[in-house]
Formats: sequence, structure tokens, C-alpha cells
Amino acid sequence: MLSKVAERIYWSARYLERAESTARLVSIYDKLLFDLPRRVNLGWYNLIVINSLEDDFNQRYSNRDERNVVKFLVGDDTNPCSIVNSLKAIRENIRTTRDVVPADTWEMVNELSMFVQDNMAQGINRSNRHEFLETIIKSCQQIVGLLFVNMMRDEGWDMMRLGQNLERADMTTRNLDAALAAMLQVEEDEYSVNSRQIIWGNMLRSLNADQQFRRTMRSSIKGTPVVTFMMGDEQFPRSISYCLNQIVARCDHLPKGKDVIECTKAIKEEIDRDLEAEEFGAEFRDDLNELQVSLGELHGLIQKTWFLSDQ
Repeated sequence: MLSKVAERIYWSARYLERAESTARLVSIYDKLLFDLPRRVNLGWYNLIVINSLEDDFNQRYSNRDERNVVKFLVGDDTNPCSIVNSLKAIRENIRTTRDVVPADTWEMVNELSMFVQDNMAQGINRSNRHEFLETIIKSCQQIVGLLFVNMMRDEGWDMMRLGQNLERADMTTRNLDAALAAMLQVEEDEYSVNSRQIIWGNMLRSLNADQQFRRTMRSSIKGTPVVTFMMGDEQFPRSISYCLNQIVARCDHLPKGKDVIECTKAIKEEIDRDLEAEEFGAEFRDDLNELQVSLGELHGLIQKTWFLSDQ
């Protein structure tokens, strides 16, 4: 397979995961702010911070209110990580790899792109936001399902899974960071336990992890078991450890994968050390930031190993 084709498949998977995860993050944050007591001082701008988009946002907007944050994350074409730009990137990468991916992928990506363009106001306005974001999430899942059912298990498949799992691991760290940011705003009072359960419960639901968490951990929803599950579980597809194991498995099938495997295993060891903590508070946000940097370095190594140019 040509390195340029491999790169486009890899990025298609990353952008597809990014679009779905961004829609999930905005949707669950909307619900979280509605569920939390008003005394919890949690603003929409936190979503900009946890996605490391402060500079881009501040150049574009002076007001850090809900409408501007949602518009920036969903429909702003100046934000390279917005849903609308992710869909544009998916469409372009799929267009140039239609001989490798299942034929129906192109049609489904086009349909989703047109839906988002035609209904952008629904995503920005609060009244119809949930339905708009749910459509994006379900459409992304349908595309992923099509790829899983019909795509050849060759080098293209390995590249698709590399991109998907690297982006998924990164977005899981950002969901955890969002929950921790909210936790730091909860004051110690008679309502604090309930507020913390609301925060962690919403975080789990944002990743469709609440049912599997209860089944695996046999625990009430509390910070330490939630973080342990989302970072260290080896079986749940959205846990960071699972994603890293999948990256190692894909690299085993690819040439020149030794360095990427070693780097991935080093990140896994880093996670194991982080999970030795008895509780996860403000300091753990620094650990998550370091983990995001490590995942970025892993991407750079993948780029250097198999692709010719940056995207």
C-alpha cells in the first residue's frame, strides 16, 4: 500500500473518531450543567481548555459564553478540530481512497456532511441541540460499523485501527480531564457527594461506559474506580489501556512497527504508574496532560515510520 493512501485512511479514522467524540463531549456537558446545582461554578469555556484550543478560540471570540463555545466546537471552520472541519477532512480522505474502503462509506460520509451543513443552527441553539448531536453520533457509529463489517483485514485495516484507537485514547483523557475540572468546582458540603456522582456518571455516559463500569467494577460511581476503569481496563473498547493494546496488535501486522510498539508499551507503563495513586485530584490533571503529550509523540512516531508528510 502506498504511504499516502495509508496516511489518508489513518486520518479518516482519526477525524471520524474526533467528530463523534466532540459531539459526545458537547452533548454530555450540556446535560451535566443542567443536572448540577447552580452553586457549582462550571463554565462552557472549560471545554476549550481541555481540548487545548484557548489560543484559537480567543483569537476568534471575546465572549466565552455557551453559544460561542458550542459554535466553535461544532461549526466553526476556523477551528481545525470542529465537527464541521473533521467531516470535511473525512470526506476528502475518503474521496481519495475509495478503492480501498467500502464503497458505501463515501455515500454515508456525504450524507452526514450535508446534514451537518443544513442543520448547523440546531447544533448551536439549545432547543434542538441534543437531537442534532445524537444524529452525528449515530451516523459516525454507522460508518464505523460499515468499516468493521466490510473492510478487508489488510494494511488499510491496520492503519484505520491505528488512527481510531490513538484518537479514542486521546479523547478519553479529555473526558476524564473535563470530569476532574468539574470536580474541582464542587465545594465540600452536604450536597458534594451527590454532585460528584452526577459528574462521574455523566462522564461514563458520555463514553457509553456506565453499564460496563457497573458490570466490571461492582462499585458505586466514585472517582477512583471510574478513573481506574477508564484508564486501566483491558476489555472495554474506550479505555485507554485497551486502545494502546490495539495499537500494539496492529503494529505487529505492519512492517517497521518495532519502535511504535516500544513507544506504546512505554505509555502503557506510564498509565500503570499513574494508577498507583490512591485518589485522583488536581495533580492527576497534570498526569493527563503528560499522557496527552505522550500520545502526540506516538502520533509523530507513526507519521515518521509510515507516512511521508504531515497533515
